[in-house]
Amino acid sequence: VHLIPVNPIREDGLNPKSRKRIMPDLLTEPPAIDPVYEAHLYCNIPTIAERSMEGHAPHYFKLVSVQVLIRHGDRYPLYAIPKTKRPDIDCMLLPSRKPSHPQLEAFIKHMSKGSAAQMDGSLSSLPRYPSHSLCEMGELTQTGVVQHLRNGQLLREIYINKHKLLLSDWTAKQLYLETTGKSRTLQSALALLYTFLPDFDWKKINMRHQWSTIFCSGSCDCPMRNHYLEEEQRRQYSLRVKNNDLEKIYVDMAKIVGIPTRQLRASNPIDSLLCYFCHNVSFPCTKTGCISMEHFKVIKRHQLEDERERQEKKLYFLYSLLATHPLLNQTVNRLQRIAEGKKEEVFVLYSAHDVTLSPVLSALGITEARFPRFAARLVFELWQDGKRPKEHFIRILYNGADVTFQTSFCKDYYKRSSKPMCPLEKFVNFVKRDMFLVFNSTSYYDACRRRLL
Repeated sequence: VHLIPVNPIREDGLNPKSRKRIMPDLLTEPPAIDPVYEAHLYCNIPTIAERSMEGHAPHYFKLVSVQVLIRHGDRYPLYAIPKTKRPDIDCMLLPSRKPSHPQLEAFIKHMSKGSAAQMDGSLSSLPRYPSHSLCEMGELTQTGVVQHLRNGQLLREIYINKHKLLLSDWTAKQLYLETTGKSRTLQSALALLYTFLPDFDWKKINMRHQWSTIFCSGSCDCPMRNHYLEEEQRRQYSLRVKNNDLEKIYVDMAKIVGIPTRQLRASNPIDSLLCYFCHNVSFPCTKTGCISMEHFKVIKRHQLEDERERQEKKLYFLYSLLATHPLLNQTVNRLQRIAEGKKEEVFVLYSAHDVTLSPVLSALGITEARFPRFAARLVFELWQDGKRPKEHFIRILYNGADVTFQTSFCKDYYKRSSKPMCPLEKFVNFVKRDMFLVFNSTSYYDACRRRLL
């Protein structure tokens, strides 16, 4: 609530003594964060059919390429809360158990026959689907598989059935597939491809292994990227120690489980608690008491406040520009070659993590996007103008919502143009040149080595 002075003019033209009236400032008051609502969105439990904006364009536009970056589906926690029983979740795939999918049974059968697939290095030794009666740490769950079976089905209806991006005689050369070396990312990619492809033929599946979670391939040497990441981690720590409510909750939870507060904090309890929450399992109890929904809300609320401050402070943004340039550069180069008429991969799938997707969103300037939920998808569509075949445009979609004009490089274009997309050259110029302006540099190599004053 702000006090705003009001100075009406009297009939004699003189100002009376200034009065004040109370009026809420609707534009600047941040909306209240509901941690439970945000946690439900993060879980992304498959219930109702999803509506999406993928594949929408004027009838005279032709879709020529689609590049998809996904986060793996729902997984078992990466950390355990010490001295508590691990959440009892079954990672066997059972088509009769919810959530399920009409193609889950066929998917399990098909995955067990995958010897003909071309898999880079260590990927060939990973399981093709989850299969433990008690999930292992970080393992994809049945929910995670179903999330990506649904993603693949949704994209198939749009890109295969409607736009004929791949025909029934598709070849391995039309796909580019890349995943990190975790079973959850490989399995997520296979689930999506199984329901997406016109016909899932193992002989045409060539899965490349990406050792870096930011997909920087051969361009990972970047000292300033590491510097900004360290600065961002300091900012995170500073926000955490200032939060008295959070500290009280950690002290209380540590007493319940009977360990030092520092040890509890180090075990990253939010990761584990989100698993209990997403799977509707009661939070852990000991003889001393139970971890409660109130504990969960305070920790989740702090996480959301941290995301908001991260947007404001810009350290993460600077990190993101340097972290994602190699991946965005690879994307732009491929789109340019396709626009020039060269035979390139028309469908690209990168299967990755929240730490891959989050900096890409930040670097593109999509500040309104939520933190990547389980099975989040970011899609780059390349379109050719049928009336002017040399002109190409891109659309960018996040979880089915068109975010093209939220990007830093296409915001202004939207105000001046009636076209429903962004010219490809705007994206090219951003990746090749404008990403480095904030570093007072003209190249990735230089920006990686130039320290801002």
